[in-house]
Amino acid sequence: MSETITEMPPVIPAAAGIQQLSMQQALNRALDEVLAQNPKTVIFGEDCGRLGGVFRITDGLQAKHGEDRVFDTPLAESGILGMSVGLAMAGFHPIPEVQFDGFAYPAINQIVCQIARMNYRSRGTLPMPITLRVPSFGGIRAPEHHGESLEALFAHVPGLKVVSPSNPHDAYHLLKYAATRPDPVIFMEPKSRYWQKGPVDLTPAAADTTAPDGGNLTGARVAREGRHLTLVAWGAMVSRCLQVAELAAEDGIDIEVLDLRWLKPIDAEALARSVAKTRRAVVVHEAPLTSGLGAEVAQLITQGCFDTLKAPVERVTGFDVPYPSGDLEDEYIPNIDRILFGIQRVLEYRRG
Repeated sequence: MSETITEMPPVIPAAAGIQQLSMQQALNRALDEVLAQNPKTVIFGEDCGRLGGVFRITDGLQAKHGEDRVFDTPLAESGILGMSVGLAMAGFHPIPEVQFDGFAYPAINQIVCQIARMNYRSRGTLPMPITLRVPSFGGIRAPEHHGESLEALFAHVPGLKVVSPSNPHDAYHLLKYAATRPDPVIFMEPKSRYWQKGPVDLTPAAADTTAPDGGNLTGARVAREGRHLTLVAWGAMVSRCLQVAELAAEDGIDIEVLDLRWLKPIDAEALARSVAKTRRAVVVHEAPLTSGLGAEVAQLITQGCFDTLKAPVERVTGFDVPYPSGDLEDEYIPNIDRILFGIQRVLEYRRG
């Protein structure tokens, strides 16, 4: 599988200021800096060492930081996450990688019963500063189990934090931020966005003001200002919603796009601010509709904006079937037309 992935550039030399980086490069740089700053940080997973990972996120890190800091593991996700628990107990900050999101299922017992609960179970004496990197979602036409959308599963588990960046700038800063947290963070990387480039502000001050509206790393960000309706999304769907907003603007419809970023905890205040302004909302995600995270988002919007909403919150999602293999992705993942139809339904809604 790894031989079919395009080779990516190696670790980028340190330099201040704004650079054009792909998300792969931004994540690679963040990991490089975390390893340099914290001698207790260790990175490991299937092919993470010498090969640099299937997506080359850890490319060059073993050569630079040594085989005891960046190393390969057997093909056993339960073992990878079980080892993470032991390392965290011993005072390390593990950053394990599950090679593809669908491979996380064998490690659910370790994630839910150990990583998420250990701090609570030990009354705070055994924190779990684990940052689990999970290449997530679809869009690369991979085989079955190589594309999933597991955010609702992880977000439902008390003790876990869940985050999903949508662009290289956020990927860089959010990964560095997650790697300093005392709690376990599930870091869901949209694999279809790995090769998309964008400006990354590498100055330390940028970590405090990553959003155009003055938001920070712990909340959502307004990716596009608008007046008529709010599109709420995360991960790869943010880019698609921005495309939709540009098309809608041609018809005079001014769409706001809210990049949720944190899926646990959710920034309810940012949701309320945006929807209180636009008075309409559509939530977009790749996971199935039923019991998806969009339902939680819709409830938070309704709770915070009940008196101002002009229409029920609409959801445009994947279907209630297993996430399909690559040849059916285009039918499953919300496309531009489906999102536009969702917007139309909300804008045309009239109370009886």
